[in-house]
Amino acid sequence: MRWIALLIASMLAISGCAHTQRPERRVYVISEDASGVGISLGTGGSGFRNCEAEERECFNECWNAEPLPYPHTKRDGWFREYCTRECRKHYNECEKANENKAKDLKFSRVDEAIDWIRNHKAEVALGTVVIIAGVAFVITTGGSGALILAPLAL
Repeated sequence: MRWIALLIASMLAISGCAHTQRPERRVYVISEDASGVGISLGTGGSGFRNCEAEERECFNECWNAEPLPYPHTKRDGWFREYCTRECRKHYNECEKANENKAKDLKFSRVDEAIDWIRNHKAEVALGTVVIIAGVAFVITTGGSGALILAPLAL
């Protein structure tokens, strides 16, 4: 009976150490200044593409194309279906790229997240949510202009 109790106690101790620790809910400084953040995003935003806007633009370009793609000879229902189908392919590719971008912003350790953000400052925007070991953080600036990673308060 003692052996069983000892075995159970040791199993509980071992399994308790196997879990990864969650990061503390504190602010992490990424860099002393926020210069260069989001510069490759163009207009700013969350770093994700606006797939609906790209699809509308694609449809307008397709619909107004000159000359019409073969075998179309006029702008009718068949041509509308063609443009819708072609632009839907573009939309699906855009959504897939956004999904891959979202996966990039999930980390298991704080130091990995901070290193990635430092190396990709131009690709993220202020307000971007970063998940670290299941805890949500947001990229923002501090009062002194420092770029920080702060816990997201819900």
